[in-house]
Amino acid sequence: MTTDIDAKLIEQGRKLFAGDWQFFWASPSIETLPPIVGMEVAFAGRSNVGKSSLINALTGRNALARTSHTPGRTQELIFFEGPGNAGFRLVDMPGYGYASAPKARVASWTALIHKFLQGRSNLARVYVLVDARHGLKEVDLDVAKTLDKSAVSYQLVLTKADQVKPAELEQRVAATAAALAKHPAAFPDVLVTSSRTGAGMPELRAAMARLLGERG
Repeated sequence: MTTDIDAKLIEQGRKLFAGDWQFFWASPSIETLPPIVGMEVAFAGRSNVGKSSLINALTGRNALARTSHTPGRTQELIFFEGPGNAGFRLVDMPGYGYASAPKARVASWTALIHKFLQGRSNLARVYVLVDARHGLKEVDLDVAKTLDKSAVSYQLVLTKADQVKPAELEQRVAATAAALAKHPAAFPDVLVTSSRTGAGMPELRAAMARLLGERG
């Protein structure tokens, strides 16, 4: 029975991302956010964790979200919308932590991230991306605390899993899940992904399809 439900969700997730996703809006500040409509899912993570690559892999669009080898290139909240999905948007957030930009600008991006996470009523879930090679850092836990306080549901997604040996990856997943147990707003399951191989993308799409169904 569970397998049938999972297969159904995976198919719903595939359909959700099968169409032509497009850039919709860019917000450099809280004052310039688009009107609140439907449901939003945001992607947060340290600079260079692979947020843009993950969004491209999810939507099957190689150049939808801008990727860069220079950390900190995304400096705004970037919104994407799919065809016929009026009311479901993806939000690519500026990377937090290290960025090759002046400290004052990095501080303003960080403030923007925290304000958005605290005040967006239609934000259904935040996927906090963590590099599988390095695991959770203090700055990730700071964002987790903001989400706990805001009572925004969030889930940890390990990226670049193809670059970690299986035994090490298993330990990383266990350590991440153990750390999450202390955070009330955290979804207990840790998703494991690779934008390069496509691993974990069907499960991530299915998780969003489930969210849409719950709020629909």
